[in-house]
Amino acid sequence: MKLLLISNSTNAGEAYLDYPKQQIGDFLGEKPVKALFIPYAAVTFSFSDYEKKVSERFREVGHNIVSIHRFEDPVRAVKEAHAIVVGGGNTWQLTRMMQEQGLIFPIADKVKGGVPYIGWSAGSNVACPTLKTTNDMPIVEPKTFSTFNLLKFQINPHYLDANPEGHAGETREMRIEEFLVANPDIFVVGLREGTMLRIEEGEIELIGPRPARIFKKGDKPIEIPPGEDLSFLL
Repeated sequence: MKLLLISNSTNAGEAYLDYPKQQIGDFLGEKPVKALFIPYAAVTFSFSDYEKKVSERFREVGHNIVSIHRFEDPVRAVKEAHAIVVGGGNTWQLTRMMQEQGLIFPIADKVKGGVPYIGWSAGSNVACPTLKTTNDMPIVEPKTFSTFNLLKFQINPHYLDANPEGHAGETREMRIEEFLVANPDIFVVGLREGTMLRIEEGEIELIGPRPARIFKKGDKPIEIPPGEDLSFLL
């Protein structure tokens, strides 16, 4: 498989998808690719607006996208795709719509067959076995929590260490620890903003300026900086 899993679309003060665009371009290669875009995580803006915003950034690095909502037969569009891109937004909405369109297994099969997959935020979360480590509010109810199951581990995008002053609720780490009690046999990767995972040819690489925080039931969380071995996750 060939996966580029990005924590967040936008760093503070930057344009949309600006920081990962060169990695996206390198990942897709020198030959222009028109990728199939899944915009279903969008809630407060239209799929067409989402397509336009993402397309502008992809064109800057020599590639393009077309949104799946343009096709009368979404499953066929997946089967004919040269690359698949899943945008961020609300993971619950994204998962429900993909389930309703019958896309979970076709997309998973396509990516397992070698078609490049790019996701950010919710799009990275759904590459995991389930959506259970999303940060998003469950505004809709999907049929199941199961997603593409392309990985053996879970990703928590936008991972934060901070506990804001005056906040008496659970931290992100505490929430992940709750997940691990209920799901003790799976790793969770806290993917900080500005970072991404590239998985290709059986190898996994952390890209970006910050380490990833790795959680496993019964073990103390560890920090893995870019360049260190993450093969145990695969």
